[in-house]
Amino acid sequence: MTSTSIPPAELTVLSPHDGTPVGTLPCAGADEVRDAVATARAAALDWARTSPEERGRWVRAAADALADHAEEVAGLNTRETGKLPQEALGGVMAGVGTLHQYAELGPVHRGHSLRGHALASDYTVVEPRGVVAAITPWNDPVAVAAGLLGAALVTGNTVVHKPSERCPHTGARLGEILAGVLPEGVLVTVTGGPETGQILTEQAGLDVLAHVGSTATGVAIAHAALSTGAHVIRENGGNDPLVVDDDVDPVWAAEQAAIGAFTNAGQICTSVERVYVHRAIAEPFLEALAAEARRRNADQALAPLVDRRMREAVHAHVLHALEHGATALAGGTIPEGPGSHYPATVLSGCTEDLPVMTEETFGPVAPVRIVDSFEEGLRWAAGGRYGLAATVLTGRIAHAQRAIAELPAGTVKVNNVFGGAPGGAAQPRRASGAGFGYGPELLDEMTQVKVVHVEMPPTP
Repeated sequence: MTSTSIPPAELTVLSPHDGTPVGTLPCAGADEVRDAVATARAAALDWARTSPEERGRWVRAAADALADHAEEVAGLNTRETGKLPQEALGGVMAGVGTLHQYAELGPVHRGHSLRGHALASDYTVVEPRGVVAAITPWNDPVAVAAGLLGAALVTGNTVVHKPSERCPHTGARLGEILAGVLPEGVLVTVTGGPETGQILTEQAGLDVLAHVGSTATGVAIAHAALSTGAHVIRENGGNDPLVVDDDVDPVWAAEQAAIGAFTNAGQICTSVERVYVHRAIAEPFLEALAAEARRRNADQALAPLVDRRMREAVHAHVLHALEHGATALAGGTIPEGPGSHYPATVLSGCTEDLPVMTEETFGPVAPVRIVDSFEEGLRWAAGGRYGLAATVLTGRIAHAQRAIAELPAGTVKVNNVFGGAPGGAAQPRRASGAGFGYGPELLDEMTQVKVVHVEMPPTP
């Protein structure tokens, strides 16, 4: 794959709240990207030779520095992406916690002993891969970046970080804070749009391409790695289903659906993107879900979508559904005024041929299909080209176990749309990506294994 576009000179971000300019940053071109990779490559050997314990201390110091600037970084995030202030601050502090977690996990990441001859030693050692390119998204920019950067750094890799063009000021400031306490060249940040990202992924001096973002971009990155040989880690789009059984409280189930579909205005990789509800409780469920949406709209409790381009894409899915037989029980119209706000929307009467049911909408939309049995809902939920996460709400252990066994997703949640223990990890499937993107397993992705065999020479 070769670059076909030259990056523009500058990148300007407009506020999703009111459309006013947030600021302008330069876009890194080919020379700047090559220099960034060369800087990280030059620092790689010394950083790899640094003891794991010392690397952990450096990353811990970086986490503390980020905590000291949490309000500032969260404020930038809110201005650029529209994320609610409390949620933006929560994302920054989650990033701090992630860096602390990897600072502890890195030094105890280890190889294995192997059984061999009694007078020989066989074991494995883990080594850094080298230079990591981390390409991160806008919807939770600090927390996601902290995971990739933290895991890469504690395992002895250096990093070139390219944050999303939708929040470049947040990414650039994050890079300044972390690099300010790390050894020189260990972390380099480049800003720019898709053209800059493409140039970065084509660099032969990279050993890992780690990406969280859209499936289309992830596929392009995987293609680029075929020519460079870089190891690819990617968590990409999702179309996560929610299956509602007939034995659960429909009001509680609607609350779960609303949390899953409307949190952060639906701009979460693992948002609920499609709902299959049993006919026996469909009517009270839909009434309660529509009430949840109307309450959020009345209270203006939703963040705006990141920009008007995203709003147009979300509304196109909704309009197509309405034109093909779906009914809007709440929302479904673009509000007047500045910014890129979109209402919490509930669509009933959805069928499986609609893009709102088959693609990632990434907005505050809950499309609902009524099914005649849990088995039917499970069958529809297992369909499609994505495989990021899925949720079932049921009081029957047999149904829960069947869902766990049959749903082709990296994560299956039972009775909590956003449940999960700290340090959890998952492997996305199909169009949703490949490789572990979080947890201790991400340390394995960032390293390579060397097998060692040692024995005594023959006695003279």
